[in-house]
Amino acid sequence: MSSRRKKRRNAGTVSIGIIVLAFLAIMSVQIVKLKQKVDLQNEQIEEWNEKLAAESERGEEIKQLEESMQDTQFIEDQAKSKLGLVYDNEIIFKEKED
Repeated sequence: MSSRRKKRRNAGTVSIGIIVLAFLAIMSVQIVKLKQKVDLQNEQIEEWNEKLAAESERGEEIKQLEESMQDTQFIEDQAKSKLGLVYDNEIIFKEKED
């Protein structure tokens, strides 16, 4: 082989090596960026799961409150305390205001 062919082959090999290294560097940077994005999204998912759990708990509390509001004792207590209603046979004692 002539020296020109060797130089061309070496230059081609070096060029391909540089291109491969550049490609690897670019891919490494992209992998790091994607990993950061995945980590951020995982954090958001955890936050949303916590919010979902809190809202589910709140929904249960509202459901229990709704059930207790259907109870006749609750309705009577509200009528007495907020509206001042009483049964005909009840006697109400009020403290004298000074």
